[in-house]
Amino acid sequence: MESEQLFHRSYYRNSYNSITSASSDEELLDGAGVIMDFQTSEDDNLLDGDASIGTHYTMTNGGSINSSTHLLDLLDEPIPGVGTYDDFHTIDWVREKCKDRERHRRINSKKKESAWEMTKSLYDAWSGWLVVTLTGLASGALAGLIDIAADWMTDLKEGICLSALWFNHEQCCWGSNETTFDERDKCPQWKTWAELIIGQAEGPGSYIMNYIMYIFWALSFAFLAVSLVKVFAPYACGSGIPEIKTILSGFIIRGYLGKWTLMIKTITLVLAVASGLSLGKEGPLVHVACCCGNIFSYLFPKYSTNEAKKREVLSAASAAGVSVAFGAPIGGVLFSLEEVSYYFPLKTLWRSFFAALVAAFVLRSINPFGNSRLVLFYVEYHTPWYLFELFPFILLGVFGGLWGAFFIRANIAWCRRRKSTKFGKYPVLEVIIVAAITAVIAFPNPYTRLNTSELIKELFTDCGPLESSSLCDYRNDMNASKMIDDIPDRPAGTGVYSAIWQLCLALIFKIIMTVFTFGIKVPSGLFIPSMAIGAIAGRIVGIAVEQLAYYHHDWFIFKEWCEVGADCITPGLYAMVGAAACLGGVTRMTVSLVVIVFELTGGLEYIVPLMAAVMTSKWVGDAFGREGIYEAHIRLNGYPFLDAKEEFTHTTLAADVMRPRRSDPPLAVLTQDNMTVEDIENLINETSYNGFPVIMSKESQRLVGFALRRDLIIAIGLALAAESARKKQEGIVGSSRVCFAQHTPSLPAESPRPLKLRSILDMSPFTVTDHTPMEIVVDIFRKLGLRQCLVTHNGIVLGIITKKNILEHLEQLKQHVEPLAPPWHYNKKRYPPSYGPDGKPRPRVNNVQLKPIAEEREETEEEVHLLNSTTL
Repeated sequence: MESEQLFHRSYYRNSYNSITSASSDEELLDGAGVIMDFQTSEDDNLLDGDASIGTHYTMTNGGSINSSTHLLDLLDEPIPGVGTYDDFHTIDWVREKCKDRERHRRINSKKKESAWEMTKSLYDAWSGWLVVTLTGLASGALAGLIDIAADWMTDLKEGICLSALWFNHEQCCWGSNETTFDERDKCPQWKTWAELIIGQAEGPGSYIMNYIMYIFWALSFAFLAVSLVKVFAPYACGSGIPEIKTILSGFIIRGYLGKWTLMIKTITLVLAVASGLSLGKEGPLVHVACCCGNIFSYLFPKYSTNEAKKREVLSAASAAGVSVAFGAPIGGVLFSLEEVSYYFPLKTLWRSFFAALVAAFVLRSINPFGNSRLVLFYVEYHTPWYLFELFPFILLGVFGGLWGAFFIRANIAWCRRRKSTKFGKYPVLEVIIVAAITAVIAFPNPYTRLNTSELIKELFTDCGPLESSSLCDYRNDMNASKMIDDIPDRPAGTGVYSAIWQLCLALIFKIIMTVFTFGIKVPSGLFIPSMAIGAIAGRIVGIAVEQLAYYHHDWFIFKEWCEVGADCITPGLYAMVGAAACLGGVTRMTVSLVVIVFELTGGLEYIVPLMAAVMTSKWVGDAFGREGIYEAHIRLNGYPFLDAKEEFTHTTLAADVMRPRRSDPPLAVLTQDNMTVEDIENLINETSYNGFPVIMSKESQRLVGFALRRDLIIAIGLALAAESARKKQEGIVGSSRVCFAQHTPSLPAESPRPLKLRSILDMSPFTVTDHTPMEIVVDIFRKLGLRQCLVTHNGIVLGIITKKNILEHLEQLKQHVEPLAPPWHYNKKRYPPSYGPDGKPRPRVNNVQLKPIAEEREETEEEVHLLNSTTL
């Protein structure tokens, strides 16, 4: 039932052409009936959600409701349940921080009373370090398990180790005495499927049998992965980083970081990587780490009862995820700060660093690759780079920016196309088709047949005396007049030229397949495919520059540095720079990306080339669009996310964005002490708003506070009739007066007992005036994490602005061209005054009346024309 209700929710924006379902890497399985889009019936539904969706309220004077919420006494005591959040709603950062400060003050005031209270105080103080320690331990252990299992299952597509079934190809041949230097990957213990099935190690029959078994295992792994995701955990698909960013900004997605998602994502990530699809495990490892952080946070009341504090743990967990993904603890902390975190205080920085340290230590202890490194493609270069190489490095940056812009547009277009066709309704079929095409095309090319991480390792590695790859098939020139290095620049042999053609085909294949793979319903990351594309391009450019320097060493750009017989150019360095440039072009990361790649190489000497390439890729990519791939998918899926990097340069006012508009129903409000229980029940039953401003009276209309719909439902006692407030407070009936004031007004003796609800009232809601520039309003929402903001004029409520209203306004502004300077009538009121022509307030009945009255002077025809021509 919940899935059917969620299916009909869509978060409409004008530029999205009425998207009715989420798509892309981050959407949920259509087959599971869960679509993450959010649309409410009214623009001014508060808090980015519709409280009527997912829970149907049937309200009567008896106060019955079909819900499981428990109610307690409703006087001035705190009410359990008040202040919690529904699914697909935004948290109130200000209220959560106030709750945490109150909790901290309460603990400090009691810690001197007894030894037990002092122990509780110390436990509370150290709980933050304990939860990030557990998160780091779990993240490192799971990352090691995923790495080992993925390597073994990847090699399973080609053969099996008879001496030890749990060994992969490399481990199987470690102890063999019959392995030669030229054929170090061949040993009697390792048998290909052709040898096992038809008994042939060479020949056309062997090739065809290995081809068939490769496709069979790839399809089997892909089918098992998508089936597990569809049946058990639809949230396990995709990389998860767009959702993590949205959750860290304050959005609630129940179950996205749960134990089932963690379990299924861990298993299916191994299967997806082993299937050979053009995806990586680095992005999903961030999701896995955040699942660990979320689960462990429930062990500590400090974090389990406070959504804002819980997001501090998730920020540290994301740093641990990147730490184990790339073996870059410092880069993980910077990634959390630069890319995913919305609120990042200083103590979160320290805890993120500690979590990344613990995770990296655990992964290093496991040593999944057997090379005493945290990642498979760790490299070290010993040749310096020269000034003239900045030009090809910048060219690689341009390529990375162009690739990023192309990929974002192509992938988003395909994801939208998927939703509009029947093909998108069959996620299992889509995964099978993509896996089949990938396997059929990848097997003949040795560079596409390789696991993507192993491909990056081979492209990064510099050619040494022990390398037998075809990329190192150089002709030894014995006539060199001067030997400066053991391995000088040499002319390329036939193997190098053959490898270049294969790499060109692999580049085209990777570009096309990555566009269609990122978005299917299996765990899929984008870091490794993007790095592979950049590494291929960089290696090709590096070989070209190397040969150019060898044959034309007397050119002025080479003459000073590249002497005959000198080791001048390092093609592996170009592959590394190209990988960073392409990843930066797709994600638009800068500082964290440079540090991650720096930690991969272990040398400060190449910081400048990396910075030049990454910044160039970002500038080129920003010329085509400022959004990275994750921000683009956030917008596509309709998540309520206000990007702090986006600048607001328009000159609109709060009055232009607030709800209600002239054509909308009036703003529903509550009065301080003039409404009955039945009036509030009817208002809740007739509207779907998630909150109501409270005014003093129908005559005064001045703001008193703000009451949330959920808190009202809990407080009035609409959940369980047996525990409702009417039975706990004798005399509370439908005609009982509801009082939000501190003192109950005097009532006639025969009147029923009033119901006090001041404890649920927010006495200090954020307000702005109607003439406040939207630039300031957007800044307030970003920096304070507001759910809503009331718009007032001389203390009288005119309307309300929610985060969804701001997002809709930003989308509308992108479709219009605003005047460079405001016209003369820009500050003219575009709504009727709150007071009538007689100087008295307008009469209202539980609602703010914004419609003009007949006695007011109508705008002239010229003014109406000017206003309509400039209103956005």
